Amino acid sequence: MLVNNKNFNHLKVHTQYSICEGAIKIDELADYCKLNKIKSIGLADSYNLCGALEFSEKISKVGTHPIIGTQLNLKRSDIIGKVSLYAQSEEGYKNLTKLSSRSYLKNDELMDGPSCTIDDLAENNEGLILLTGNYTNFFGKLFFKNKLKEFEKILKFLKNSFKDRLYLEIQRHNESQEKNFENFLLNTSKNLQLPLIATQEIFYLNKDMYEAHDALLCIGKKNFVDDKDRFRYSNQHYLKPQKEIEKLYSDIPEALENNYNFHLRFNFKPKRSKPI
Repeated sequence: MLVNNKNFNHLKVHTQYSICEGAIKIDELADYCKLNKIKSIGLADSYNLCGALEFSEKISKVGTHPIIGTQLNLKRSDIIGKVSLYAQSEEGYKNLTKLSSRSYLKNDELMDGPSCTIDDLAENNEGLILLTGNYTNFFGKLFFKNKLKEFEKILKFLKNSFKDRLYLEIQRHNESQEKNFENFLLNTSKNLQLPLIATQEIFYLNKDMYEAHDALLCIGKKNFVDDKDRFRYSNQHYLKPQKEIEKLYSDIPEALENNYNFHLRFNFKPKRSKPI
């Protein structure tokens, strides 16, 4: 497929509304987009859409196309982890808000965090695009617990529901567990005829914000910075420039092309409405 506009879309931006996880203020993100002439950018806050309207208004005001999404927990037996959903249309946005609300209101086990079921996704998927996430998310947890048959079964079910609106994510942040998961995803893509998409999980704007973000994670997880056994991200979760991205994913052009074209699948942004 020919790509006329080779601009990488950062789809997985976590703003301050990703509590104790994202360290990006929307005003600062808008300034970044304006300065760097960013064509489009995607919101993917965890477990909520609280920043969706603010993101939509401030990002579009500087000439950047906002792509509205969120990361919701998917739960299956003893596995709970994130997937990412993006609203293509007004119907998709309504389904997104419905799923987000359902994850809190129809969940008796909030000790594990808000979550939806696979059936919830299948029943409310119109106008939504699903990205499978990274090695720490739902499908990554299935893989590392060696539940490979379950992994394939769920993907086949979701492919039947979402049709061509399901992507396998490839992320590269120089983290030790990414490579094994990526190799498995490459094989899965071939076996199930599912498209790959290159993404980056973005928690802060600049690379020099790594230590401050690491401290923020410690606050959320109630850890000390010098705890040896705590979870750590690499220092690669910032908004990388185009040339870095192209070099990083140069060996999987299909995943890059799908990212370049992703913004073309959206014609919606939330707008202000009068109180009901």
